[in-house]
Amino acid sequence: MKQEAFVYTELQISVAFDQVPWRDINADVKALPGFRNKTWLSGVGNNSTGGIYSFETVADAEAFVTGYFPEEARKFGVAQTTRIFDAVATEEASREMNSVHYPGGALDREPGAFVYTEVWLSALPFDNAPWRQFNPVLKKQPGLMSKTWLSGLHTGTPGGIYAFDTVENATSFALNYFPSEAKALNAAFYTRVFDAKATAAASREMNSPFYA
Repeated sequence: MKQEAFVYTELQISVAFDQVPWRDINADVKALPGFRNKTWLSGVGNNSTGGIYSFETVADAEAFVTGYFPEEARKFGVAQTTRIFDAVATEEASREMNSVHYPGGALDREPGAFVYTEVWLSALPFDNAPWRQFNPVLKKQPGLMSKTWLSGLHTGTPGGIYAFDTVENATSFALNYFPSEAKALNAAFYTRVFDAKATAAASREMNSPFYA
């Protein structure tokens, strides 16, 4: 199935996920042009709400972040974060990390947590990013089940969405390993840890590849 873009979203909100009207939102998002799948995200410690989406084309992703999603944030009365990533550029690097967003990637059990990362540097084209250097090290991280590499559209900011077996291993990765990776690149960075158990039902309804 064709996918050119990933989108990351996060709302500046703190609400237990079972209080989020995800069924209504799911119905609206499914009807959007080019939508392929979504994995819901619920922040550990702060209960922020967001998601990682796959879209058929970059134009579909751009329409989503400039049209639908700002209106969703407005309904909640909160500020928002959105990012668009080039899903074509990162395919080779992601396949090597058992990414479930590409054919061949699969998990043997449901994830317990997700981690989102982004490093404040530009690697354009994406192949200039040191993913071949980092992938072997990442594969050894405790509890890591898969990673989808992310490359910012127009910006080239590298990052990823990771699946971990537990929140504890995900948190340890975000606090202990990932800062050393960013330090090696001499760059600032952004990390978020999310509770995959809380959003499992909502994500399955959106054809999330993490629960296939």
